[in-house]
Amino acid sequence: MAQRTPIIAPSLLCADFAEIQHALDQIKSAGARWIHFDVMDGHFVPNLAFSPKAIQDIRPRTDLFLDVHLMTERPEQYIEALSSAGANCVTFHIEACIHAHGLAQRVRSLGCEVGVSLVPSTPVAAIAELLPKVDQVLLMSVNPGFDDEVFIRDSLARIAELAQRRNAGAGEYRIVVDGGVTRDIAGDVSMAGADVIVVGRAFFTAADKSAEIAALLER
Repeated sequence: MAQRTPIIAPSLLCADFAEIQHALDQIKSAGARWIHFDVMDGHFVPNLAFSPKAIQDIRPRTDLFLDVHLMTERPEQYIEALSSAGANCVTFHIEACIHAHGLAQRVRSLGCEVGVSLVPSTPVAAIAELLPKVDQVLLMSVNPGFDDEVFIRDSLARIAELAQRRNAGAGEYRIVVDGGVTRDIAGDVSMAGADVIVVGRAFFTAADKSAEIAALLER
C-alpha cells in the first residue's frame, strides 16, 4: 500500500475554551480537515472534558469532520447522545468495554464511523478480532489524561504492526496516533503507517498554524 499523506487533527482540548469559535476558525483556515474531541469522565482518566452537549453546540459552527475519542468508563452510555450531537466518528477504548463487538455494531447502526483505542500498555493483539469491524484504530502514544506527556517511542513499532496487519488483509481501518506528536517525531509517525495525527499544544501555540501543519507533514 502506498504511503498516504496523513490527516492532521487538532485537538480542541488544547484550545482556549472561552474562544471556541476562534479556535474552530483557526483550525479550518490552517487547512486541517478534522477536529479531535476528547470526552473524559474523570474516571477512566483523571480529567473532565467535552460532553455531548458541547459537541452538539459546536456541530453547527463547523463543517469539518468531528472525531470523538471516548476516554470514559462505560462508553456505551454516550453513544446515542454523541450520534445525535453530530459526531462523525466515535472511538471507544477496548480497556473500558466488555462487549466491544456489540458496541461497534451499535455505533455503526446510529450512523457514525467506529473507532477502537488502545492505551500504551495494551497490545495490538487485544483488538485483532475487531479490526475488520472498525473504521479506525487510535493508538495512544502517551499515557492518557495528562498534559505535557512525552511521545512514547515504542509507539512506532505498534503503528507499524497495525499497518502490517492491514496490509495482510485484517481490515481497512485508518491508524490514528494521539499524544505528544511534534515536528521532531511526526515524520517517523507518518512513515510507520499513521493515517491521522492528533496534535494539541503544538498546533494551538504555533504562531503560524498553517506552517505548523506543513511542518508536521514533512518527511
